[in-house]
Amino acid sequence: QVQLVESGGGLVQAGGSLRLSCAASGSIFSRNIMGWYRQAPGKQRELVARVTSGGSTNYADSVKGRFTISRDNAKNTVALVMNSLIPEDTAVYYCSLQTSFTTYWGKGTLVTVSS
Repeated sequence: QVQLVESGGGLVQAGGSLRLSCAASGSIFSRNIMGWYRQAPGKQRELVARVTSGGSTNYADSVKGRFTISRDNAKNTVALVMNSLIPEDTAVYYCSLQTSFTTYWGKGTLVTVSS
């Protein structure tokens, strides 16, 4: 089993920045993809950004140039730095860890961007 614990959400004004962190623990395969998804009220969960254990990244078009994902393989952590936040970024953000067999999810952290 793998446990994911997120931190760093909160309330921020439009144009501001936040940093989300996620720590994974348990039986973790070395080859995996860690990422961040978000779900806004009334909408489906969507990919924000993800990074492979080899360091390859991909981002949703809506956050390119504003968000940066990074990971520390030694510590099994992943971070998401969010700049130039807009109200449309308001959502619950979920950390994920994907292996060849399954995907694990954190409980989520709320990010609220006020206009």
